[in-house]
Amino acid sequence: MELVRSHILVCAGTGCHSSKSDDIIENLNKWIAEEKMDKEARVIKTGCFGICALGPIVVVYPEGAFYSRVKPSDAEEIVKEHIVKGRLVTRLLYDETKKAESISSINDTNFYKHQMRIALRNCGIINPEYIDEYIAFEGYSALARALTEQTPQEIIDILTKSGLRGRGGAGFPTGRKWQFAHDAPGDIKYVACNADEGDPGAFMDRSVLEGDPHSVVEAMILAGYAIGANQGYVYIRAEYPIAVERLRIAIKQAKEYGFLGDNIFGTGFQFDLEIRLGAGAFVCGEETALITSIEGNRGEPRPRPPFPAVKGLFGKPTLLNNVETYANIPWILQNGWEAFDKIGTEKSKGTKIFALGGKIVNTGLVEVPMGTTLRTVVEDIGGGCPGGKKFKAAQTGGPSGGCIPASHIDTPIDYESLAAIGSMMGSGGLIIMDEDNCMVDIARYFLDFTVEESCGKCTPCRIGTKRMCQLLDKIVEGHGTMEDISLLEDLCGHLAQNSLCALGQTAPNPVLSTLHYFRDEYEAHVREKRCPAGICKNLLTYSINDKCIGCTACVRVCPTGAISGKVKEKHVIDPAKCIKCNACMEKCKFSAIEKG
Repeated sequence: MELVRSHILVCAGTGCHSSKSDDIIENLNKWIAEEKMDKEARVIKTGCFGICALGPIVVVYPEGAFYSRVKPSDAEEIVKEHIVKGRLVTRLLYDETKKAESISSINDTNFYKHQMRIALRNCGIINPEYIDEYIAFEGYSALARALTEQTPQEIIDILTKSGLRGRGGAGFPTGRKWQFAHDAPGDIKYVACNADEGDPGAFMDRSVLEGDPHSVVEAMILAGYAIGANQGYVYIRAEYPIAVERLRIAIKQAKEYGFLGDNIFGTGFQFDLEIRLGAGAFVCGEETALITSIEGNRGEPRPRPPFPAVKGLFGKPTLLNNVETYANIPWILQNGWEAFDKIGTEKSKGTKIFALGGKIVNTGLVEVPMGTTLRTVVEDIGGGCPGGKKFKAAQTGGPSGGCIPASHIDTPIDYESLAAIGSMMGSGGLIIMDEDNCMVDIARYFLDFTVEESCGKCTPCRIGTKRMCQLLDKIVEGHGTMEDISLLEDLCGHLAQNSLCALGQTAPNPVLSTLHYFRDEYEAHVREKRCPAGICKNLLTYSINDKCIGCTACVRVCPTGAISGKVKEKHVIDPAKCIKCNACMEKCKFSAIEKG
């Protein structure tokens, strides 16, 4: 491949792809050809840069110009001005990188300077569909060294000393899990990857597979060597078409280069990898349900023990980790366990990826050292809540996690600290809520999700979650009683103690955490028949205050004729006719309409 002066990196992750980044790439190539700059510039399709709020993103090197919210029509100007004339397209530059006569590095911005990218090290840097680019960044070097210079036990010892814990939610020590699978008797063993990312708002694993699939392929081959397995499976949901396609390309290329198949690196070790598509059942993120689904059966959890490391896929010892866990492993083997051990806290080593979403300015993908405070993520990296709204709570761990109130914003993000305040790390979803969110409604949202996703195998989860959801419905509709709150708490304990798998056992967490930190909101719904956040429709009332000038704008948009009054005189709302659609409040320019 010929050397060129300029590299134009274009994000082709799902978010930017949906905003026509493919058209941007096509147009950039078109104008480069028209300007006869083929030997001067090359367009490179990459994975996610992280700051999804600014997408589609185009970065031009060697200048490091970070162009945000680029449209296909902007390609001509980028080529003609930047590539041909060497002039920055200032109007497209990310604001935080602008200087008087130049630009600053994207790494100096608030979003990036607090991060440390290990699992995401290649995302936004390499073309995920070209194995040579992965190799250029030390890809497969850990595998080569392991197969030719290290024993399986040495690999496991390195992971154990590194302190890496599973990034799928529970945080079980990775080295110990690999040791169990290594020690399990049997000539046939399997390696599996959990890419069935089902938490609402979570896209960490998807982004890793879209931006750096070879890191997971390499890690799974290493896992096979370490435990004595010759076959691996990646279980990924079919709703991730870009990730699936790039993973298929990566597997095909790894086979062509001799990294998969027989006699890898001439050592006699053989390993193959296959993809299994999931149909999107949340319960299949639970390891035994995932294994059952790979086997071709209905995805339902199994009692444990025996654990998969002893009796897993097809009844054989199976090592199962998630995408993020695997993505860390080549880095650890390349850089040594000591380098990873220095990052994070005493009991939570390394970094953690979070999908930052909800009421936050900088939505996107964030990777920070363990122990980073929630304040740093929300205020510095995330840019705070939009519109000057106050931060109210953060939901970690998805439907299995808990809500962290603003009073705990200085909590370090690590396994122990989150557990101590009633939440959990989970796989990495981080949903931000502001003062306009109703915490009772939030609890109901997550529990409703669990009801829909329950496999129904065990009675506590199948019936208990449904009953809890009914009680929350009753409360937000204004019919709840204090006895309902007590019953909710009793049901939470019953589910946690008696459900078969972690889905049911952790389903009460959003309810328990909101009851603990926002009990006053529950009581306002019950005792006062009022939603403090103004969200629960059945508890809302609309009225018109003295700021009304009688412009009749609200009358014209009211679909039920609930508003009446003369021109230039204060209007009134008939509560019997009002359907609480909020159309009048959105239309009023004088803040004359109130809800409460």
